[in-house]
Amino acid sequence: MQKLSMAELGRMDVASFQAADKRPVWVVLDNVRSMHNVGSVFRSADAFRLAGISLCGYTPQPPHRDIQKTALGATETVAWNHFDTVVAAVKDLQNKGYAVYALEQARGAVSLENFVLPPQPLAFILGNEVEGVSADALPLCQGCIEIPQFGTKHSLNVAVAAGILFWKTTELFLAASPQPQP
Repeated sequence: MQKLSMAELGRMDVASFQAADKRPVWVVLDNVRSMHNVGSVFRSADAFRLAGISLCGYTPQPPHRDIQKTALGATETVAWNHFDTVVAAVKDLQNKGYAVYALEQARGAVSLENFVLPPQPLAFILGNEVEGVSADALPLCQGCIEIPQFGTKHSLNVAVAAGILFWKTTELFLAASPQPQP
C-alpha cells in the first residue's frame, strides 16, 4: 500500500465544486455553540457534497479563524445561510419542498440503519451540544432519527454524529443512484 498524492486524489477546485451537482441534503445547525463543531460540519458537508447548511440562533458564522481551523476552506465551498431561529429555517426548507428530520433521541425515533430516503430533498437538524434539537422544532419535523449507541454516554459529539449521518445518507443515495460522481 502507498498513500495517494494530492494530485492523484483529483480534488475539485472551489469553482468546480460550487458548480457541481450536490446531494439534495441540507443541514440545519440549531444553536450549536462550538466553532470547531461548526467547522467540522462544514468540512463533512463538503466531503459528502451536500447542498448546504443553515446556521440558526447563536450558532457561530464564518468567517472566523476557529471555524476555519476545522473547516479547512469548506466555508468557501458549501452554501450556507443564517436564521434567527431554527423554526424559521425549518419553515423555509419545508416551503422549498424539503422533508425535515431531527437527529435526536426521541420517542418514535427511527434508528439510522432503518431510515429510508424520502422522495423529496432532505434536511437534517443537528442540535445544541447539551440541549439537543430545540423542543419547538421537533413538532415541525417529519420524524426523528437516532444513531444507535452501545456505551454508557448515550450521546455523540455533534461533528461525529454529523459524519455518521452524512455517510449513511450518502450510502443510501449511492444505492439508489450513483449520482453525483466526481
